[in-house]
Amino acid sequence: LVLQAQGRVAESLAMQEKALDISRRTLGSDHDDVARSLCSLGLWYTQQGMFAEALARYEEGLSIVRRNHAERNALEGKLLANIGTVYSRQGKLEDALGMFKKALRIFRKTLGPESEEAAGAQDSIGVALFGQGKFDEAMEMYEGVLGFRRRVLGDEHGAVADTLFNMGACKEKA
Repeated sequence: LVLQAQGRVAESLAMQEKALDISRRTLGSDHDDVARSLCSLGLWYTQQGMFAEALARYEEGLSIVRRNHAERNALEGKLLANIGTVYSRQGKLEDALGMFKKALRIFRKTLGPESEEAAGAQDSIGVALFGQGKFDEAMEMYEGVLGFRRRVLGDEHGAVADTLFNMGACKEKA
């Protein structure tokens, strides 16, 4: 992260790839930590706008998690949400919406309905619905997120402000 922040993108990628390689060799290719590393690397690629590479890392991580766990878990939800983010950035809003909904179900089941991960997935659903012009449905999502974030984070938190901004955009368009 430090190298990336300093604009040393190539070095940052090389270090992350090396860390992934070490994890694979020391832990085995099917270890959850390898899936976590793939998730982090996918995020790096997403931030660089390299969506095909990001999707490949997320999908590999997702297959590891699904092989290792018969039950759903939070890492699976995170990978699905990240895939949804890539689809959203590519303008594939219907595909993004499907991924965000799956992630939300998993987060609610594994972490509970009052988790920040569930709120984040619900917010992402709202963003995708907004992008599709479904403002009333988006507003419903944002209202749920706002209630949770106010209870947990307080009225003055930046995430509350972001949600209020999204709600204002919905009202403006509706």
